[in-house]
Amino acid sequence: MDFGGRDELGLDGAELRGEVEAMSITRRDFLALPLFPALARAAAPVKGKVKITAIHAMAIQNIAGNCLIRVDTDAGISGYGEAGATGPMARARIKTMEPHLIGKDPLAIELHFHNLTTLMHTYMAHIPTISGIDIALWDLAGKLLDRPVNVLLGGPFRDAIPMYSHGRELDMLDKGSCRAWAQKIKAAPEGFSTFKIGIDQTLGVPSARYAATLTGQQIRNVAKAYMNVREAVGGEIDIAVHCHNEPDTPSAIAIAKAIEPMDPLFLEDPINVPHHEGWSSLKRSTRVPILTGEKLEMVRGFKPFLDTQSCDIIHPDLAFCGGITGARKIADYAYQFRTPVALHNVGSIVLTYASAHFGSAIHNFYRSESALGRPTRHVERMLKGAPPAVANSQLRVPVEAGLGLNLDLDYLRSQLVKDEPFFPG
Repeated sequence: MDFGGRDELGLDGAELRGEVEAMSITRRDFLALPLFPALARAAAPVKGKVKITAIHAMAIQNIAGNCLIRVDTDAGISGYGEAGATGPMARARIKTMEPHLIGKDPLAIELHFHNLTTLMHTYMAHIPTISGIDIALWDLAGKLLDRPVNVLLGGPFRDAIPMYSHGRELDMLDKGSCRAWAQKIKAAPEGFSTFKIGIDQTLGVPSARYAATLTGQQIRNVAKAYMNVREAVGGEIDIAVHCHNEPDTPSAIAIAKAIEPMDPLFLEDPINVPHHEGWSSLKRSTRVPILTGEKLEMVRGFKPFLDTQSCDIIHPDLAFCGGITGARKIADYAYQFRTPVALHNVGSIVLTYASAHFGSAIHNFYRSESALGRPTRHVERMLKGAPPAVANSQLRVPVEAGLGLNLDLDYLRSQLVKDEPFFPG
């Protein structure tokens, strides 16, 4: 830009330079920009007017060892989250975090996330408990500002999110069992078109424990089992292969080779959790998409997988990885690699709706797991009124303020884990 003479607006060089500098943003200013500008704009008029008064945790049955979190305020409004921790574990950790939260503005979510996740003394930050608090703060922010969470996150990119479910109560080595299961899932009202099915029963190994190097017969059983499922469901249902990090590297490579003719959607958690050269070896050896991440925390957990491109899809759990704020940072990092983000979730309706809002608000979203559609309807019964809107394998994102929850507290009380206290008040 020429700063000599006067421009068409009548400004001389010095005046024009001053105008440009006034409009410029320094590196320091850029780094200080909020990660969530929609939240910052909406929260500005009520900044400092509401205070956090209490944080509670309670565990209910059959939500994968998670617990529910409630954050209360002096405005009489509470937010709900879900933590990847037991009730006693979360309550003990909350005690160490209360000095950073009680009496503070609940809308300062980025500040709270920083302060909590960087704790080192006397105890290192417990990310699963922080995750539940963070989700509750987002729910609370939506209620205080009368906006859905996905809008405060800057979305939505989509009004409904694709879902996947689980292959349960079938023997994959029995073709008749596979055919009966296929008929049942195709008749279900949710219309799920994607299922992942655990490999442990077919392998004959304990779930989520290191297994010895697999034998040739075990690998042949895997190939037969998943091909039986493919033949039963046909081409309109996607099937994923679900490990829990049991195999070693050569076994994982053999599994990937065995299932490839079945055209699996992805192979989940085929090696132990930490990143190592085995992940890259597996990725180079197969065309089957590799998915992992349900037990990884923060960007630091996913960074080596993304930097080395040793998985195809990342799979954080909002209740474990850092809540909505942590997952957004993870998704933004993955976006630089054009890596899709799926969400792990076998938790409650709180985690299910949090996952829906998050999945709606990021561009590189793939699909979310859930425990919806099971015969007990345990997750659906946690709500009063209308159940979650699931059709054609898509979950409609709630449009009400916050996460859109209308919890049935009587049902939750009936489902408490033994000796758990119910939320006070």
